[in-house]
Amino acid sequence: MSGDKICVGAIGGAYGVRGELRVKSFCAVPEDLESYSPLTSEDGSRTFHLALVRPVKNGFVARIVEVTSKEEADALKGLQLFADRDQLPSLPDDEYYHTDLMGLEVLDTGGTLLGTVKQVLDHGAGDLLEVQRPGSSQTVLLPFTLAAVPTVDLAAKRIIADPPDGLF
Repeated sequence: MSGDKICVGAIGGAYGVRGELRVKSFCAVPEDLESYSPLTSEDGSRTFHLALVRPVKNGFVARIVEVTSKEEADALKGLQLFADRDQLPSLPDDEYYHTDLMGLEVLDTGGTLLGTVKQVLDHGAGDLLEVQRPGSSQTVLLPFTLAAVPTVDLAAKRIIADPPDGLF
């Protein structure tokens, strides 16, 4: 597994003038974000004790003990919030944390290298793997479905794909 921290949310900026923040949860059950507190920055240099106040469109209003003013809240806009992997639930065999998929090699069913997973995108209708072609800056969006991606082998750090005709 890559890393011992998993991104579970992000700060959208200040909400009001008392230091409250707008927070987006990346958890399967959005309210679970609070249960992983204290959260950290990606490098672990900052810790945040977070409490959800109420839901709002596309997220929550939250309080962070370490943030007491609108200016401090604004300064955190865009910051990703991370939880330790051991705090999170273990996943069934056919589910993965996005961070574990990034950087994996993608091979077709014949063993030809198609590229490397640059990122995992979630647009609501299903996940897409953004695959960067070898030796190029070009990327291809591969549907992350059982039909298009029959095998994910985290131990071997590779994905076997059966992409739709003409995609690559």
